Amino acid sequence: MGKITVLEKHVAELIAAGEVVERPSSVIKELVENSIDAGATAITVEIKNGGMTFMRVSDNGCGILREDVRPAFIRHATSKVRTEDDLDAIATLGFRGEALASVSSVSHLELITKAREEEIGTRYLIEGGEEISLSDTGCPDGTTFIIRDLFYNVPARMKFLKTDMAEGNAVSNVVDKIALSHPEIAITYIKDAKTVLRTAGDGKLLSAIYAVYGREFASGLIPVDYTLGGIRVSGYLSRPENARPNRNMQNFFINHRFVICKTAMAAISEACKGTVMVGKFPSCVINLEMSFNAVDVNVHPTKLEVRFVNERPVFDAVYHAVKTALAGGEQRIEATRAAQQPKVRINPFELAQKVFREKEEEQKAARPAVPAMKKASPAASSDELFRLLDAPEKEIPAAADAPQPAAEAAAKADTTVILHDPMPFAERYREQARERREQAEGTVPASVSSEASVQQSETITRQTEAPVQEIAPLIETDDNSYRYIGEAFGTYIIVEKNPRELLLIDKHAAHERVIFERLKREKGSGCAQLLLEPIAVTLDKNDYSAVLAQPEVLVQSGFEIDDFGSGTVLVRSAPQYLAAEDIAPSVIEMAGYLSEHKKEILSEKMEWIYHNVSCRAAVKGGNRSTEQELIELARQVEDEDIRHCPHGRPVCVVLKKRELERWFGRV
Repeated sequence: MGKITVLEKHVAELIAAGEVVERPSSVIKELVENSIDAGATAITVEIKNGGMTFMRVSDNGCGILREDVRPAFIRHATSKVRTEDDLDAIATLGFRGEALASVSSVSHLELITKAREEEIGTRYLIEGGEEISLSDTGCPDGTTFIIRDLFYNVPARMKFLKTDMAEGNAVSNVVDKIALSHPEIAITYIKDAKTVLRTAGDGKLLSAIYAVYGREFASGLIPVDYTLGGIRVSGYLSRPENARPNRNMQNFFINHRFVICKTAMAAISEACKGTVMVGKFPSCVINLEMSFNAVDVNVHPTKLEVRFVNERPVFDAVYHAVKTALAGGEQRIEATRAAQQPKVRINPFELAQKVFREKEEEQKAARPAVPAMKKASPAASSDELFRLLDAPEKEIPAAADAPQPAAEAAAKADTTVILHDPMPFAERYREQARERREQAEGTVPASVSSEASVQQSETITRQTEAPVQEIAPLIETDDNSYRYIGEAFGTYIIVEKNPRELLLIDKHAAHERVIFERLKREKGSGCAQLLLEPIAVTLDKNDYSAVLAQPEVLVQSGFEIDDFGSGTVLVRSAPQYLAAEDIAPSVIEMAGYLSEHKKEILSEKMEWIYHNVSCRAAVKGGNRSTEQELIELARQVEDEDIRHCPHGRPVCVVLKKRELERWFGRV
């Protein structure tokens, strides 16, 4: 007896259904595309429990004739392709004739439809590929599909479905792409009895973008409209300053069909070189209109991939379109003064500064002051201060040229010579104003009041030499000692180790490693700080789903995030190491990482997140740091024996004394 048999009809249909229907979002995509091909101007999509128990797609299109209802559910039955030549220029979204047969074979399907030329509608029930009933019904022009209990007869497929939230967000992602590709169609999306998306259907792409991604995203876009070689590129591109850490918000459509187009991605990246920061990617909603016979959409079962007859014209068209848009829409960034708000997070360096400042105030009386450049007495009145600051240079005598009798007279009057004060002018002036108020209220000691009154004279300080103070060693052991020397180029700490070696420490790499190790030890505990005002972050629906599916990962890294709906999350807590402007980019990066690496174990995810947080929180090369901060950082490098930053770059370089002596010809 032969081993090869012909599969039964329902078994073959179940196998074929797996190629088209992978999850609820696949069903919604196929049905909505059919509605668009039917000429609908309004489409309503409704799901419950992520689409696994209930899905409904209603439109006001041309409807289905009663005589075509049964044939529509036969595999490879379609009204969009008739001959072999039609496959060379496919102008419709659907064309294979497999969707309805596949969906009906794995669900309970109900169809309610009425063609414009018919007086009464048709109701058709089919379950598991088997017809249940065909009857008359009253309904408006158009078609409504109701899908219940998807994969009820294929439990092996059911167990591979994700949570209701994940499946619902996948459906939301499909609806978003449909809304962006066809702004002339009014899309209404209802999820668990709540309307989460409604587009105007006014034909304006910016209006659809506003409805899908929100006001903040839409306000940061510049228009794109360019034609080259018969290819028209239109849509919107984000401004360079609004670029994101990944490409997940890049949307490409070819003849109003959403596709994953690597050619267009490469063209945008090339066009944005020198305009967008390295490691950042612009967001976009770009539609390419070209001849239907220049692109093949019959490549992938989900129709997400396409092939071009010639990729070079496509690349050139997108490249020049983006270049032109950036040249016309680029603006200088206006410097605006933000409103003063209470600080919420505390930077570790700020804490160190506070501690050292308190210690300095305690030792202020015993420590010699550093002489100043020539300037007026800071205790003088505001009018006198500004007069002296605005006066021509010739009116202010140099400190070295100051007459000796004036200096002697000042000494006889018990005038204190005003030396250099490292505080900024505005801060110093506020401090003096406070002292004058206390003096007026009688809360300042008499000696201080007397000194302040003498300082109100218009004396000019003279420049003096600062006494040199020897800095104590950082660490002293039996065989090693370390002495802080200084800082080079605002980036490298110079430390002398014994009399034989000189250490050059990269302060950014060192600080990054210190924060990274602390995060790993604490596992995120205690590093989160509540924000006074939550920060809204708009994400791609896949990233949005990944973040909501793994909240414990974010909590362990110091982020508390709530679902705000429609692809937006609210950040309520963030690591205290992060600056305010780095919170949203960090969340976007983490969301993209979680979405792309779903099979990685938790510790690897956390390690990547700690890398990201520590890199952003660490002091940057070129930033101004106090001597005490650098000393403390150098001490930590030696105490913890830090060799490399989390990215593998060296933290410290050793320069031998003997090598220096060779350079100078001493040995």
